[in-house]
Amino acid sequence: MSAALNARFDRDYIVGMLNALLATPSPSGYCMEIMKLIREETAKLGYALEMTPKGNAIITIPGQHGGAGAGDAAGKVLALTAHVDTLGAMVRSVKSNGMLRFTPIGSYAMHTVEGEYCLVHTREGKTYEGTVLSTKPSVHVYTDMRDLKREEANMEIRIDEPVKSKEDTEKLGILPGDFISWDPRTRMAPNGWIKSRHLDDKASVAALFGLMEWLKRENKSPAHTVKLILSTYEEVGHGSAYIPADITEMIAVDMGAIGDDLTTTELDVSICAKDSSGPYDYEMTSKLIDLAKREKIAYAIDIYPHYGSDASAALRGGSNIRAALIGPGVHASHGMERTHVDAVVNTAALLGAYIME
Repeated sequence: MSAALNARFDRDYIVGMLNALLATPSPSGYCMEIMKLIREETAKLGYALEMTPKGNAIITIPGQHGGAGAGDAAGKVLALTAHVDTLGAMVRSVKSNGMLRFTPIGSYAMHTVEGEYCLVHTREGKTYEGTVLSTKPSVHVYTDMRDLKREEANMEIRIDEPVKSKEDTEKLGILPGDFISWDPRTRMAPNGWIKSRHLDDKASVAALFGLMEWLKRENKSPAHTVKLILSTYEEVGHGSAYIPADITEMIAVDMGAIGDDLTTTELDVSICAKDSSGPYDYEMTSKLIDLAKREKIAYAIDIYPHYGSDASAALRGGSNIRAALIGPGVHASHGMERTHVDAVVNTAALLGAYIME
């Protein structure tokens, strides 16, 4: 591989794909529209895609040493997995004043969504805008507004409709169980900085599409068959708990956390040696480090004690695989996140180096 491997990836394509992904609401369990986007883009690139009963997508890229799976002469099939699902919420109940009480989807602190704009998606196919507020939202009215604990019972959604009662809201078709998505507030700066909710893990999904675009444009095939698994329930813990039986190795592609004693930056591809599920495969992790050095790709090695990945879910599900974890550095994860296009491209480039070995 060339020392300028990351320069061979189409940054404009990756940023454009990321923008489209971020603009498509996809809280865990509500990923129908984003999977339509995934299917359409995969078809444009000319790769085969199948859907699992749970709603995950599996994209197969045949390798040089055999066909799609068991036909691989070396008996090796590599999975690259990233998740399209995001944090969000669900209507828990309609309150007597017409406001909505909500229950979180995924793990986040309530103060990170206070004041956020959102969409309520009804099962009748209607969409309503709203705002997340505490139940005491004004300093001009409530003397204890600042001291109110930001927890589920003290939060509500004000919908942008003339409702004053539970009955008014229910007449709109809003009911318990309706999904709620957060406004991503995406900003793509000319200098490469990307600010948005849900960079975890749509930045990694964009990196995988950048990888596929590079393979197609340069008419390349990986050394062994590669299966891209795009999961829809990672934020709630079981995204890739099931994987095809022919997979022997898996690299989870998920955001790299930043802060405390961590060394990853928003320009790096993060290589995680250990997270809350334990250490990742020694040989795979060492190979990824060596490839990053060889290809002069900006990288960091870190430990994430409060983190789990789709590879963790696959291992807990009983998969007999080796696994590793990498991804673009993302600041303020599960909040107002930020990364840089360099980190996304570096992730795609490191994956490119790995699959060609």
